[in-house]
Amino acid sequence: MDQYQSIIEIIALSAGVAWASGINLYAVLLVLGLGGVTGNIDLPTELALLENPLVIAAAGLMYMVEFGVDKTPGVDTIWDSVHTFIRIPAGAMLAASTIGEVEPAMALATAIVGGSLAASSHFTKAGTRLLINSSPEPVTNWAASITEDLAVLAGLWLALSHPMVFLVLLVLIIGLTIWMLPKLWKLIRQLFHRIRCWFNGETYNSESEEPIVLELDSMPRNKN
Repeated sequence: MDQYQSIIEIIALSAGVAWASGINLYAVLLVLGLGGVTGNIDLPTELALLENPLVIAAAGLMYMVEFGVDKTPGVDTIWDSVHTFIRIPAGAMLAASTIGEVEPAMALATAIVGGSLAASSHFTKAGTRLLINSSPEPVTNWAASITEDLAVLAGLWLALSHPMVFLVLLVLIIGLTIWMLPKLWKLIRQLFHRIRCWFNGETYNSESEEPIVLELDSMPRNKN
């Protein structure tokens, strides 16, 4: 029974750090580092590096930078685009590091699953932010950013304290993500199409998604 519980805890921690890394990597590193150095979190040996003061300081600095950037309309989307190449590999690496010393095939499989979880949460966040930025007011950006930070903290806490509850919720989140991503992609396509029509002086047709070109020179003129 103890071995079964230990396996559940490892799976929950691995999935939790991967999923949360796709939303806010620096918050994950900061929580794990501070939790490990204060003794509140028993980190695996492979993650003991996160307890180093330099790593904690770097994670804290980058978290503060992201805290400001993530609440600025437009800038947050650029930040998310750049972090596509950071959050996903980091999520895969952190997931693989939580399972300890295992055979290479198991480590690679864990990294693949972890990278996929990080990618799903990252693209959901980035796509949602892009749609939010279609409205210039900053209130929704602040609300979304704070909600994301709270979700990361709550997810890590559940993964560490109630691993089975976290895994059940994660399955539901994955199902919701699978349902949401195609709809987000369709809305993003419509948004970019509207922007293209606006720049080209075309009228946007929401049903066909085809631009209606206004050719003034070809319009009939009243001859007097």
